[in-house]
This record gives sequence, structure tokens and C-alpha cells, in this order.
Amino acid sequence: MGLVARTRTLLALAFLLSISCGTSAVQSTSRGPGAESGAMPTSQSNRTLVIATRAEPSTLAGKTGVAGGVTLTTTRRLFNANLVIFDQRGLAQPYLAAELPVLNTPSWQVSDDGTMETTYKLKPNLVWQDGQPLTAEDWVFSWHVYATPDLGTSTAPPIPWIDEAIAPDPQTLTIHWRNPYAHAGQMGDVFPPLPRHIMETTFESSDAATFAANPFWTQQYVGAGPYRLDKWEPGAFIEGVGFERHVLGAPKIGRIRMLFIGDPNTALANLLSGEVHIAVDDAIRFEQGLRLIKEWVPQGGTVLLKPDLWRATYFQLRREVSTAPSLTDVRVRRALSMLVDKASLNDALFEGQGLLSDTPYIPNTVEYFAQIEPLVAKYPYDPAQAQALLSQAGFARAPDGAWMTPTGGRLSFDFTTTSGSQNESELSIMAAGWRQAGLEINESIFPVAMAQDQQARSSFPALMTISLPQGEDTLAQYRSSATPRAETRWVGFNRGSWSHPDFDRAAEAFTRALDQQERVKLIAEMEQVFTGNAASIPLFFNPNPIASVPALKGPQNVAPASAIVWDIQNWELR
Repeated sequence: MGLVARTRTLLALAFLLSISCGTSAVQSTSRGPGAESGAMPTSQSNRTLVIATRAEPSTLAGKTGVAGGVTLTTTRRLFNANLVIFDQRGLAQPYLAAELPVLNTPSWQVSDDGTMETTYKLKPNLVWQDGQPLTAEDWVFSWHVYATPDLGTSTAPPIPWIDEAIAPDPQTLTIHWRNPYAHAGQMGDVFPPLPRHIMETTFESSDAATFAANPFWTQQYVGAGPYRLDKWEPGAFIEGVGFERHVLGAPKIGRIRMLFIGDPNTALANLLSGEVHIAVDDAIRFEQGLRLIKEWVPQGGTVLLKPDLWRATYFQLRREVSTAPSLTDVRVRRALSMLVDKASLNDALFEGQGLLSDTPYIPNTVEYFAQIEPLVAKYPYDPAQAQALLSQAGFARAPDGAWMTPTGGRLSFDFTTTSGSQNESELSIMAAGWRQAGLEINESIFPVAMAQDQQARSSFPALMTISLPQGEDTLAQYRSSATPRAETRWVGFNRGSWSHPDFDRAAEAFTRALDQQERVKLIAEMEQVFTGNAASIPLFFNPNPIASVPALKGPQNVAPASAIVWDIQNWELR
């Protein structure tokens, strides 16, 4: 996308953001990390905040992988507390830790051989939601759990780089690292604690499958976040009660109820009727958000647009499930990319206000964008060039215009997306463009009910459009070792099983690099290899709407690294 188009898109998005923020009611004052705990105000203690989320989590754990599911961002924040929390600006602040390790001080030391040691001091008097003490030993236990290969999390950073986690005393956690890790001083949900007093005996006496299926991960979960699990009705809702001894203070709103609403129009209707107070985690899409901005915000409602999910179409290269072996040819992948008219897609889905992307995972708002953008391989809409590439790959056009394989069959692709009106419109538009070019496209919809099925999500037959978090850390997780497999319980971002040794080398080096300029250089290398090999078809950063009723005071737009509910203990419901 050219500079003028990018500028137009950013200005449009900024305008929508200014409308949503400028017309909403005054936000509540945030006490922020480090605020002193206090009693729950009586005026709020009997209120229930109703939250709509798009899918039911398969676990409440602070780290994904255990029990084979994905923890949604809001759910993870509500029930868990970690060493750090990322504030509205996306900056790490102490949470359960009293302070954060600082590089080249006694709290964070790097040896000549590249090994490291970081030390976290914990805040005093930490407790789990069952009242038992929360100590450094709970992180030591957590490390043993998440480093267990059969649970599927042992290859996810930073676990493979931790040589040992020890607790010299209940208030001190010391981590010995096999190699440098840039985020060692601000570990959030990548290394959460687990209640040793509840799960240690089970862990030591059970095999991995039995341990992962333990009801602790779901209906008997105990965390340290602002809300304590009270009731979980599968397929319907989760209810939580404010945790009085939450380290940042008891929530002002006494109860929460999370409704699982897979249809965005149903979520919209519940917002408009007042049955739901806030819609998060893709519960509504841009279509519903735009309607709310036009009709609802002037009445005092709040709509925040958070462009944090990068959307792209991925190719299935795992031979045992792929129905399109032609996708192993990079020329075919490039041709498919050049047959996607992203500008028209933007107009149809977002009235031209989406943030289009040629640079996987990295938005043009990052300070180093100018250093990496020239190295990115771009595939502008060019049907003539796409036709030339397909011809070079050995395919030929029949008299009716259809592309034929060397064996005489039609060049055909199964194309999948997750259900939802926006996704399905996107699917239809892209499929129509490919059909117009002479390809046979078989469309299918992946049901929301299966959105937490890791194996199913990694077994799409040919093409699937997927949303993933933006940022260089997500990019680095597309290396070969992050390919979902049975032995990792199908955990991993690399769902299409793409691999390239140069990308793997740069990704591994990136996760260890501490110097910022070296990290930017490695990001540029990853982008160059990823795009040069057409590992996916970059589309856009999805402007994700988060809507709340006028009575809810507190929600504010946040950086991509932060959960919208990062300071939920300070929110008020009037």
C-alpha cells in the first residue's frame, strides 16, 4: 500500500477513534499498578458486569496449552495475575512482583557465555483466591509443569530457554537462563504461577493426559486475578466474584458474568437492549461497531477501535491433510497473492477505513517500520503476472478459462474461514476474485464452536484466513518448532506447517537478542524470508471494536500488548 493510501487509512481510523473517545462519558480514574488493596465499595459490590465474548475458553489458565485450548485475552486477565501487567500504553508494570529486573544490575545479569540470571522480588502477603499463600515456589512448580513436553507448552518461549527456576526464599524467584531472552525482565502470561498446594500431588502422580484433563483447569480453577471463579455453565456463561485480596485492590464491581455469544448481531442486540454491558474479544465486528459509532456513541455509549489482530490467508503445507499439493510451489502461492484485490476488500469490509498490510504482523506505526519495509516482498493486485506465474508452474488454461493441472484436472483449492458475517463476506469476495481468474474454489465455514479445537484449526485442507496478534514476537513464533503437532497437543501459531531454515535461524536469534538494533535487523530478516517465500497472503490489521454502555465507566483504548480490561478492578457500573 502506498504512502498516500496508508495516510488516508490512518487518518480515517484516527477520526473514528476520536469520535468514540470524545463522545463517551468521563472515564474513571485509574489507581494503576501498585495501588493499595481496599474493601469493595458497597455501592458497587452488588452489581454484575455482563461481558459478551465470542467464544467459550477451554481453560482459565494464565498460559495456553494445558487442556488443549486457547485462553481468550479477557478471560485470562480476569482470573489471573502475573509478575507484570501491561498498562494502557503497553508498558510493563510490576504486578505480583515488587519491582522488575533491570539489565546489568544484580537483578539481571548476563554472563560472557550468554547465560543469564534474573531475580524477581515478590510483593508481601500475596494469596491465591482460596486464601493460601502465593509464593515463589508456585513459579518453580509452574516451570516444571509448562516444561513437560507432553503438555504442549515446552517449546513456547520462554520455557525452552529456562535452565532452572528456584526460590531462595518465599519472596524471591530466581531464573537461570540457558541463553539471552529480551523479555526476561517483564514476563507476564508467558510464565504465570500455578497453585502448587492444589496441583503438585496430582502432577507428580498422573500422566500428562490425566493432568491436562483435571477439572482444576476449568470449573475448579483457582487463580490470583481480580475475579474468582464462582460458576461455569458450559456453552452458556462464566460467573466470577470480586477477589477481596487482589493485590491491586478489590474490584469496585462485585460480580462479572461472561456470556459466550458467537453471532455478532446477537451480541449487538444484547448491547442495545442493555443485557450486555461490554462486548470484547471479537464479540462484535467492524460492521456492528460502525453502526454503534453512528447511532449509539452520540447517546453516551463508548466504541473503541483496537487495530490489534493481523489478518492473513495461510497455506496448508502439511501433506497428510493438504488437498492442494500445488501450494508447495512458491509460484502458486505468489500467484494467489496477486489475485487478491485488497483495496476492494477494504472498501467492502471497512468502507475503506481498514489498515491494509503488506508487512506481516508489523504495523506501520512502529518506530522501526522504515527500516524493515523496503525488504518486504510485495504482491500487488496483478492478474497478468499471476497468470504468468501459474503458467511457469506448469498449469494451463482450458478454452473456458479454467486453470488445469498437468494431469487434466482443474486447479482447485478448499478455502476456509471462521464463521461470522465479516469473515464470510471476506471469504466470498476473495473466492469470487480467484474464480474470475479461472481457479476452482470450494468455500467452507469453520464453526465458532470449534474455535478452541487446536487440532481442527491446524488441519484446514488448503487455504484459511486467520487472525493473529500483531507484533514481532508473534512473527518469530512462525518458525518450524512452532508447528502444531500431536506431541505438542496441537499448540503453535504455525498452523500451515511452513518452514524455512533462514527464517528459523533469524527467529531463534531474535528471541535471544538483547540489543534493540540487532533485534530490528533480525525482524527485517524474518520479514524478508517470510514474504519472499509467500508464507501467507497479508491482508490487513482488523479494526476490532470494543463497545460498552454509558453506565460502565473505565474502558479506555489500549496498546496491542495490553488487555482492554487490564485495570478492571477500577471500573465502575452505575
